[in-house]
This record gives sequence, structure tokens and C-alpha cells, in this order.
Amino acid sequence: MTQSTVIEMTTSTPDIKTGTRPIGVIKSRKWIANLALDFSYSALGTQLRRTRRNGPLSVQKAFYPEGRDCAHIYLLHPPAGIVSGDELYVDINIDDNAHTLVTTPGANRFYRARKDASIGISKQVQVTALNLKHKAKCENFPQETIVYNGADGFNTVNIHLTNTSIYLGWDISCMGLPSSEQLFREGQYSQLNRVFVDGALQYHDHIVISSKNNLLHHLAGLAGNSVFGTFLVHAPQQLIQSKRKQLIEEMRHIIDNQNGQKHISITDIDGLIVIRYLGEHAQQCKKFFLLLWKIIRPLALDKKATQPRIWYT
Repeated sequence: MTQSTVIEMTTSTPDIKTGTRPIGVIKSRKWIANLALDFSYSALGTQLRRTRRNGPLSVQKAFYPEGRDCAHIYLLHPPAGIVSGDELYVDINIDDNAHTLVTTPGANRFYRARKDASIGISKQVQVTALNLKHKAKCENFPQETIVYNGADGFNTVNIHLTNTSIYLGWDISCMGLPSSEQLFREGQYSQLNRVFVDGALQYHDHIVISSKNNLLHHLAGLAGNSVFGTFLVHAPQQLIQSKRKQLIEEMRHIIDNQNGQKHISITDIDGLIVIRYLGEHAQQCKKFFLLLWKIIRPLALDKKATQPRIWYT
């Protein structure tokens, strides 16, 4: 696979929990990609004010299928996957009152890891940071992440909110390719989701799946399922406690009508709605999440659900 950037750097292994890269003493060649996006709001609506990038990560222009208030952004990674030694860092900063919907044109992939005999690199890292200011709004809906057998992947999402900002976002992880009889039997995958509200940690969810801990098959883990997903909803001013209770009852009713109650759980954690999926099909997970998004969005954002055009291609 062709890589677009090689950076000679002096670093130690990155801190997966914080996304920082401390200065170290080992000099190595790594593939690094950084993308930082700054959104602002004015009389012209939400605008992608500034883009800073290095490596293969990029974006096209902002799209406005539902008017100037909400900018739709497609994150592009032409290699379409992460190999050993790759580190991808995405920082999305949303100023006061701005609203953006972020998605990807296709699935992300953590490929089988390889060892570099000289420096022992196998890890594959992706860290996403979303920073929302006063009354900022973000909908973060990437396509699924496929973790190939033998991968050594670390995927971290850090969400920094205020009590007035609104966040709707999901992640969907697929362990191996069971439909192609390519099961996840070896390697490791770490998924870390954290939500900070006004600087205080409100939500911390960390799972490490490896051939050593057998969490993929353990009843206390994925119980033999290959796909798991999490949909987070934070809108404390729009969804006060009574409205959250009513919304959760409505969502559970919808899931029951879809015969999906064994796959979906919905929890209210101090005002943060956490929707989880556990099953065997990414398409089923996305179907459930989309159904729920269609009733969440009008209540949280006063907008009907408008799917990004790229989802239809």
C-alpha cells in the first residue's frame, strides 16, 4: 500500500489514552497523518474556517444539503486503511453556535499488523478529538471500522463538551470478516471512548479484545458476536430528564417493533444517553442507529434527519 508521507521523528510510543506523543529517545520512521478542522458560525452560517493537514488525511469542501446552518463534512483517507506504524490524528474544533455533521465515504480498516524487525513497530493508532464550545453542535457518524485478523489497533475518541453543547455520535466496530470466513483469531484491538463536560470526565468506556483475553467469546464480553457499536447523545438543555425518559421509552418501543431488543440497550447516564449494539451485522447496527437518530435529531437539534448524500452512493 502506497503511503503519502514519511516523517523522520524522535518519539516514544504514543499515549493511547490521551493521544499525545511524548518526546523519547528512539529514532524511527513512521507514517503520520494529522488533520485539524476549525468551524465557526456567522451570519453566513457554519463555515469550515481553517484546515491544517499532514499526510493522506483530508476533506473536500463543506456541503450544505439542509441549509447554511449545518455543514456536512466527509473525512477522506485515500489509503482506506491503517497498517503497522500508522498514526492518524483528527482534531475537530467547533466554535460557539456552529453545527457540523461529520462522516466518512467508506469503512475504516485496521489491517493485519506486521513487525518491523529493526524497531518492533506493529501498533496501528487512530485518535479523534472533538472539541465543542458554547452551544456548538456536532454529529459524528463515521462508517464502520473493520478490524482484520492479526491487527494491533488502537482507536480512541475523546469528546470535549460544555453543558450547552450538543453531541450525537456513534462508532461501529467489526471484528474480522465472518461472512468471508476471515474470523478475528489473533491480534488485539482497543476501543476507548471518553466524554468530558466542562473539563470533567463524565463517561469512560474502554474495551480491549485480544486472542489472549478471549473477550470476543466470553459471556462477559462480546459472547461470540463480531460487531459492537455505541451511539452517544448529549443535549442536556434540550433533553431535560422528563424528555429523556419519554424519548428512551419511545426508542425502546421502536427497537421492540424491529425485533431488535436482544441487540440494543439504552441507558441514561447522568444526562448522557448511551445506546449500545451487540450483534453480527454492521448493516443491522446502522439500521437501528439511523431509526433512533430520526427521532433524536428533531428533539435535540430541532431538525429532521437529513442523511449525507454520500451514504446513498
